[in-house]
Amino acid sequence: MILRRVGALSLAKLMCAIYAVLGLVVGGIAAGFSLMGAAMGSASGTGGEALLGALFGVGAVILLPLLYGVFGFIGGVIGGSLYNLFAGIVGGVEVELIER
Repeated sequence: MILRRVGALSLAKLMCAIYAVLGLVVGGIAAGFSLMGAAMGSASGTGGEALLGALFGVGAVILLPLLYGVFGFIGGVIGGSLYNLFAGIVGGVEVELIER
């Protein structure tokens, strides 16, 4: 079997979901580091910077999944469209499927 065409919007939705989950993981890691820095900052007596670090951490958990999802969607549309273009020129990807 040869894969000659990919649904660009279908690929974009899948990539959006994958990248949104990845953004949640990266946002959680960034939030952890930023909250650790906020705790160290408050222990040293500089409260203003500690609050800013805590807000960055919370913002990372909200903002990064959204950004990663949007960029994943855009990348999926572009990637699917480019695949369709080049598969029409040079052929497609040969795929071997088995039945269970």
